[in-house]
Amino acid sequence: MTRSLEENKQLSQLLFPKVEKTVEDYEKIYPKRQLNESAKVTRFAPSPTGFVHIGGLFSALISERIAHQSEGIFYLRIEDTDKKREIDHGIEGIVDSLKNFGINIDEGYISESDEIGAYKPYKQSERMEIYHTFIKSLIEQDKAYPCFSTTEELEQLRKNQEDSNITPGYYGEFAIYRNKSFVEIKEKLDANIPFVIRLKSTGSPDRKISYKDIIKGNMEFPENIQDIVICKSDSLPTYHFAHAIDDHVMGTTHVIRGDEWLPSVPVHLQLFYTLGWKAPKYGHIPPILKQDGNSKRKLSKRKDPEAAVSFYHQEGYPTESVLEYLLNLANSSFEDWRKVNSEKSWNEFPFKAEKIGVSGALFDLVKLTDVSKNAISRMSAQDVYHKLLDWSKKYDQEYYSILFANKENSLKMINIERENKKPRRDISKWSEVKEYFSYMYDELYKINDVLDFPENVTNEDIKIILNGYVNIYNHNDTKEEWFNRIKDFSNSIGFATDMKDYKANPDNYKGSITDTTTVIRVAITGRKQGPDIYEIMNILGTKKVTLRLNVSKN
Repeated sequence: MTRSLEENKQLSQLLFPKVEKTVEDYEKIYPKRQLNESAKVTRFAPSPTGFVHIGGLFSALISERIAHQSEGIFYLRIEDTDKKREIDHGIEGIVDSLKNFGINIDEGYISESDEIGAYKPYKQSERMEIYHTFIKSLIEQDKAYPCFSTTEELEQLRKNQEDSNITPGYYGEFAIYRNKSFVEIKEKLDANIPFVIRLKSTGSPDRKISYKDIIKGNMEFPENIQDIVICKSDSLPTYHFAHAIDDHVMGTTHVIRGDEWLPSVPVHLQLFYTLGWKAPKYGHIPPILKQDGNSKRKLSKRKDPEAAVSFYHQEGYPTESVLEYLLNLANSSFEDWRKVNSEKSWNEFPFKAEKIGVSGALFDLVKLTDVSKNAISRMSAQDVYHKLLDWSKKYDQEYYSILFANKENSLKMINIERENKKPRRDISKWSEVKEYFSYMYDELYKINDVLDFPENVTNEDIKIILNGYVNIYNHNDTKEEWFNRIKDFSNSIGFATDMKDYKANPDNYKGSITDTTTVIRVAITGRKQGPDIYEIMNILGTKKVTLRLNVSKN
C-alpha cells in the first residue's frame, strides 16, 4: 500500500513533532565552504570510548596531509552517540593525542569542552536536531519509514531465511513495515510500541556499483538491498546516517578510514544518493600489523602496549620520530626523500594518498628506533634540551630537577659531536637519556665496585694506565694536545699508537691506544662506549675527573 504525500507529511510530523527547522534552513546555516577548487576537506572522527590507537593516529596524519597539502581544511569531529562505552575525559585524550604528535586541526574540538569553527557543533550528541530534520524530510518523501519489528521477530526472520538458503536481512518482501498504511502505523504509535526508522533501499540484487577508492583504486560491489536502520529506538541516529549528514553539512570532500569499512561503501553511497548529494571520496587504509612468530596480526589494544599512542609519549619518542615513521609506512618513498632533505621538516614531504600500500603495513619498533635516532641527531642541542625538559617534567621529576639545575652542562653534554658532519645517533627516545648520560651528574652517577674494563688489559696494566694518566691529565689541553699526550703516554707504557703496527705485530705490544682510552673512559663514565671522552672530561672538570680516576684505580 502506498501512502499519499499528505499522509507522509502527517507521519513525519507525528514522529518528529518538535522539529521546526527544515533541510533548507540547515543548508543556509552551514553554507558551502568557499575554498579553492583543489582544496580538500578531511576529518578525524573518533569515538571517546577508549585510548587513541596508533592506527587512528595513522589515519589522522594521512587526512591532515591530504587537507593541508591542498591548502584545505582538517577538522576534528567527535562521534559520541555510543554513550554506554564512552569514558571519562575521552575527548581530552583525543585532543591531547593530536597535539602531542603535532597534528594541527583547523576546526573542531581543541579541549574537553572547547571547539572552534563555523560548522559547530562538532560533537554528534549535540546535533540531534539536525539528524532528525533530515530524517523527517526523508519520511515526507517516502524514502524512510518506521519499523516496529521486535528483536525476536527479526531473529526468527533471519533463521527462516537461512533455513531457506535466502540472503538474510530486512528487505523487499521481508520488510513488512515498508508500505504499511498511515492508519496502521498510527495505531502502533498510539500504542507506544517502540520503533526504529529505516531507509527504503533502492538497491537491486541484480546490480553492482563501481567506485574509485583513492587508495585501493577501482572497486565494484553489489548494491545494498537492505532497509538499513538510520535512527534507533532511543532516537539516536546510527553511525551510517550521522556520518553522511555530517560529512555533507561540513563539506567533507575526502574520508580516510580503515579498510574494515569497505563493506559499508554500498550503504554509504546509497545514503548520499538517496539524500540527493555528492558523496565524498573514500580512501581505505590497511591495518597496521605486528610480526607475531611466523605470522602477522593486527596490533591489539589488549596485547600490545605500542597500540596506544600514549605509549610513544610516555617512552619519550619525539613527535617527529613517530610522524616520520608513519609517513614512511604510508609512502615508502619518504625514506629516500629524507636522505636528500635532511634539513627539511617532515611536513614538506610531497605526500601522495595513491601511493599508500594496499596490504597491511608492518609496524616495527626496531625500525622506529632507527628513525628516531636520525630525527634526534638532526636536532639542535637547545631543541633536545627543551624537549627533554618537557618530557621529564611529566614523566620523571627527578631528572627534570637535575636538567633544570644544570642547564649549561646539560647543553654541553647534549651537544657533544652533535654539530659534526655525521652527528652521533645514540639516542632514540627521551626515556633513555637519563641513564645514557648519568655519569655527567653527581646525583645520578655512582662509581661501580666492579668496572667493565677491556678483557685484554690486565689488572696490573689498568692500574698503570690510571696511575699514570691521573698524573699527566691537564684540563687546559686542546683536543690536539690531549690526543698527543695520550699517544706519548700509551707508547711509554707499551701500548701501540699506530693501529696498523698493532694489527701487524700484536705480540709486540700490551695493547693499542684504543685500549688506553677505553680504560680511561670506563674509569670516568663506567662504560666502554659513548661520546667523545675528551669532551666529557672537559665538561666534568679536573676535580671530578681526578676523583674518578683515583677511585677507579684502587
